Amino acid sequence: MELDATYENGVLKLERPLPFANQQRVRVTIHTPVSRTKRLYGLLRWTGDGAELDYLARSPENHPWEPS
Repeated sequence: MELDATYENGVLKLERPLPFANQQRVRVTIHTPVSRTKRLYGLLRWTGDGAELDYLARSPENHPWEPS
């Protein structure tokens, strides 16, 4: 099962309830999300730094569906 949560004041807050019985033990593995540009950074022929590429990829002005 994979779900999203937010860490707030020392507690993970889940976005939806879990389907477990009360007192049921589970094992939890936590992975922090990585941006798409950071995952693809090594695959591109990009000579700038990762922060600059992330800015360019996230800028609404650079989205292909936005009018120029």
